[in-house]
Amino acid sequence: METVKPKSALNNRSKKLAKTFQKVISLRSATKLASNNGICMLNSHLKVKEDLFSEHQTKPHQGNSKNRAVMEALIARLFAGVTTIKAAYAELQMAQHPYNNQSIQAADQAVVDELRAISELKRRFLKKELDLSPQVTIMLAEIQEQQSLMKTYEITIKRLEAEVDFKDSNILSLKKHLDDCASFNKSLEKKLNSSGSLSLFDNLTHPALSPTHFVHFLHHALRSVRSFSKLMMGEMESAHWDLEAAVKFIHPNAAFAKPTHQSFAFESFVCITMFEGFNNPNFSVQEDPPQKHWHQQAQNFYFDKFKKLKSLNPKQYLTHNPNSSFSKFLKSKYLQVVHAKMECSLFGNLNQRKMVNSGGYPDSAFFIAFAEMAKRVWTLHYLALSFQDDVTVFQVKKNTRFSEVYMESITEEPVSASGESSDSNSSDLRVGFTVVPGFKIGKTVIQSQVYLSLVGSPASS
Repeated sequence: METVKPKSALNNRSKKLAKTFQKVISLRSATKLASNNGICMLNSHLKVKEDLFSEHQTKPHQGNSKNRAVMEALIARLFAGVTTIKAAYAELQMAQHPYNNQSIQAADQAVVDELRAISELKRRFLKKELDLSPQVTIMLAEIQEQQSLMKTYEITIKRLEAEVDFKDSNILSLKKHLDDCASFNKSLEKKLNSSGSLSLFDNLTHPALSPTHFVHFLHHALRSVRSFSKLMMGEMESAHWDLEAAVKFIHPNAAFAKPTHQSFAFESFVCITMFEGFNNPNFSVQEDPPQKHWHQQAQNFYFDKFKKLKSLNPKQYLTHNPNSSFSKFLKSKYLQVVHAKMECSLFGNLNQRKMVNSGGYPDSAFFIAFAEMAKRVWTLHYLALSFQDDVTVFQVKKNTRFSEVYMESITEEPVSASGESSDSNSSDLRVGFTVVPGFKIGKTVIQSQVYLSLVGSPASS
């Protein structure tokens, strides 16, 4: 099918067609025009006399000129016929989708009529009965060809417009599907982050407490860590931060298999900072812990606190307990995670920092997400203190050889030092950096989540 030309090209063809019509008007009395499917065609069986073919012009060179002119007219007529067939065939294809029986029959008839006309030209040419007016035939052939080309362009434009409409409809459908998926994901995330996911602990008694419960609540806390990390990255992007430079500051020389894996660096920063001091009673926050000589009572004390705090709203708790250990923990961790320069860059001022420092509770979505994350980490610490066995946290050093006992990869494939994923057996799996620290409950190990790298030669641990 012909390529669609700009409107200027169509306008030029229209002007050229108009000029040709003007030339032919004076010759209309000398021949007859037939119309086929909106396209003018010359009836090739008509015999037209001109001065060029008058009896007194009988010289040899004049005869040769006449024959040459007739042949040129014949070829022009044939080319015009081919163009007409192409236009009719294009219309036939267009009428298939959507199906239009009337247009299909009209296009089919146009093809048949043009083939018959060409066949008649062939018959007369072979029998040497061809008697054409070269000048008129050439001009009419040009008109027919121009009309056929314009019809082809119109059909092509209609086809492209139909494709555009179909793609627009498809885009709208995909957008709706995307919105539905996003809404569904948000509902899932809300369910996962809601207190309903903690129904396992509703009827839990202290004697039934096991490491499985700790793992379950740990995952609950990590979901809030990832949620806050994404929110922080979004705020940084909105403030036009150079995220690659920030990643290099957090973990220098870290290599990533995919650009999206850079989010693990921010998650690592938030997670490691929030769990720092987990091994110490109350995260080293000044509070008089229960005495060791009533160890069993202390476990029950912390377990009761865990059950009360796990489902509470952080703002409500802080409002009623402004001087609590959790309030001090929240203040301390916020000042560590959100640097003053970062807050000023993200929000244009230090109002939130001042309010937190004075024991207040900002109403911004950013701080609410941080407070929820801090509450879950603090509550997890209460749960850890409820176990009879000591619960300790550990972090894996960079370049440590990978061990399935103490670690699990946070991605499916490790990444080489050049930043390309690889599964080479000749390389050693080494820790690029720790994303989530591991835990030990007595002899039970909860694996640390690490970002792995592949190196060709051993590295020091």
